[in-house]
Amino acid sequence: MSKGLKTALIVIAVIAVILFPLIGSYNSMVNLEQAVNQSQSNIDTQLQRRSDLIPNLVSTVKGYAAQEKDIFTAVADARSRLAGAQTVQDRANADSQLSSSLSRLLALVENYPNLKSDQNFRDLSVSLEGTENRINIARQDYNNAVGAYNSTIRRFPNSIISGLFRFNEKPYYKASAGAQEVPKVDFTPTK
Repeated sequence: MSKGLKTALIVIAVIAVILFPLIGSYNSMVNLEQAVNQSQSNIDTQLQRRSDLIPNLVSTVKGYAAQEKDIFTAVADARSRLAGAQTVQDRANADSQLSSSLSRLLALVENYPNLKSDQNFRDLSVSLEGTENRINIARQDYNNAVGAYNSTIRRFPNSIISGLFRFNEKPYYKASAGAQEVPKVDFTPTK
């Protein structure tokens, strides 16, 4: 074997030793970034499901409580804000407002016992409750995916690779300000 061929093989081996981990790290970051994007999409899907259920719930309740216009308006406004939200934080804020409005709507139901026994209302309430649970799970899955992604791109030597290929940290899904406060539920009949 000639000296030139040995040198070429050594250079190729050194390049391969350097290149293979680089490719593996890059592909790992791509997979984790896609998991974050998929998790964010799952949140959006569940928020859309809830948004689609709300008009049916509101229509059912309206039939029993026509004079409670301000609550219906608040639910509709919050739903519109959620539909127009662009960033993760905007979605979190709009979601919090919608949850608050829905709490007021469900508290209103307590003033109308016949409504609670209506099969349509019960079906919609169960669907809405299931959707709320799915949204919470989707948020947790998103934050888990963001945590794995952010940790990977910040670890050495991945931090060098992530800097070269512009893998940036993703924001966590955070509740809006005031979400930690317990919602006030008032069962006093309105006049």
